[in-house]
Amino acid sequence: MARLRGRAPCGERCRAGVPHGHWKTTTFTGALRLTCMTAPFVYDGAMNGNVFLAYVEQVLGPTLSEGDIVVMDNLPAHKAAGVRDAIETTGARLMFLPPIENAFSKLKALMRAKAERTITALWTAVGSLVDLFTPAECQNYFKAAGYDPD
Repeated sequence: MARLRGRAPCGERCRAGVPHGHWKTTTFTGALRLTCMTAPFVYDGAMNGNVFLAYVEQVLGPTLSEGDIVVMDNLPAHKAAGVRDAIETTGARLMFLPPIENAFSKLKALMRAKAERTITALWTAVGSLVDLFTPAECQNYFKAAGYDPD
């Protein structure tokens, strides 16, 4: 991810190396809990229903417990056949509500600052950055979105 803005001395151009040519899509999906960000998943391509179902079954599902509530936005991939069943078989409940974007906004800013240029480096950076989300910060993301964590 390349930075969107930069600074330079007055009268000089702001220069930075950014990739040009073939653009690829890398998708990050993760779960935000009151205590941390968990179940990180990076996919080399755009999200679709099949990929999201695989994420729920293989990555998110094992982190869910009885009584957990999974809140998702209305992205069509989130409504793929089998997703609700995969979540509810763990004892968790699924709700479609407005998204919590502030956490992912911070993650994107941190990724731009890293300025990784290879897929492997990008995936490694995501794994290290997820640990920077503190419990207090995660609770604040829920509060800012209008969800009461109590």
